[in-house]
Amino acid sequence: MAVRAGGCEVLVRQRLRALTRSLPAARAGEVSAIHQARVATRRLREALPVVSDGPRGRKIERVVRRLTQSLGPVRELDVALLMLEEFSGAPDVPRAGVSCLQQVVREERRRMHADMAKAVERCNLQKLTRKAVAAAKKRDDQGGAGPRARDPERLAAARARAARRAERLSVTIENAAGIYLPDRLHEVRIAVKKLRYAMEIARELSGSRAMARILTLKKAQDLLGRMHDLEVLIARTRAVQGAPNAPSLRLSADLDRLVRRLETECRQLHGHYIALRPALLAICDHVIALPERRRASAA
Repeated sequence: MAVRAGGCEVLVRQRLRALTRSLPAARAGEVSAIHQARVATRRLREALPVVSDGPRGRKIERVVRRLTQSLGPVRELDVALLMLEEFSGAPDVPRAGVSCLQQVVREERRRMHADMAKAVERCNLQKLTRKAVAAAKKRDDQGGAGPRARDPERLAAARARAARRAERLSVTIENAAGIYLPDRLHEVRIAVKKLRYAMEIARELSGSRAMARILTLKKAQDLLGRMHDLEVLIARTRAVQGAPNAPSLRLSADLDRLVRRLETECRQLHGHYIALRPALLAICDHVIALPERRRASAA
C-alpha cells in the first residue's frame, strides 16, 4: 500500500515541482520560465524555515537564495524589455527613445544570461530536492502528521511567522506614509510579497480555503511591482543619457519624454496604492492577532 505524504512534505514537494518544471527552460533563457523559476525559489525559501529547523535547514535556504539571486538580474531585464515593447506603441512615447533603450537592454541581457546559465548549472537540483524532502519527512514524523492529520505545532509556527511578516509590513507601510518615496515603497512591496507567501503556507497547513486576503496582497504586490519596474526603467534611461557615449540631443530629448511618461504612471499607481493601504493594514492586524486568538481559543 502506498504511503501518502504528510503536510510538510506536500508543502515542499509542490514548490520543488514548480522549480523543477521551470528551471531547464529558465537556463535556456525562456522569459516566462525565468519568472516562474524565480517565484518558485521564493515560495520554497518561505516554506523551508517552517518545515526544517537548525543548521541543515539554513544551509538548504542558502542554496535556494543563491538560485533566486542568479535569476534576478535577467528577470529584471526581461521586465524592462516587456515594458519597452508595451510603450513602443503609445502615441505619446517617441519610438526612437524606446528603440535606443531596447538595444542597450538586449545587449546587457545577453551578457547576464550567460552568467545566469552558469549559476543555474552549478545548482544540483536533485541533491537539493533530496535534502529538502528528507527534512520535511523528518518534520512530519516528529509531528505525527499523517496524510490527513495536521501538525498543530508546525501550523502554529507558520502562523507565528506570518504574524512577524505582518508586523514588518505594517511598519514599512507606516514608514512609507502617503508620500511618493520609491525606496520606501519598494520595501513595502517586498514585505507584501513575504507576507503573501507566508499566509499561503499557513493556509495550506491548516486546510483553509480562504483566499480573499491573499488575493488583496497579490493585487498590492502587482501594483507595487509595476511601480518598481517603472522606477528601474527610469533609472536605466537616465544612465543611458549620462553615459560617456551619450545619445544625440534629439534622442536625449526623446528619452526625456519617455521618462515623463513613466513618472506620470508612477504617480497614478501611487494613488491606487494609497487607496489600498487601509485594506493592507487591516490584513496585518488580522494576521498579527490570529496566533493569540488561537491560543486563547485552545485554552
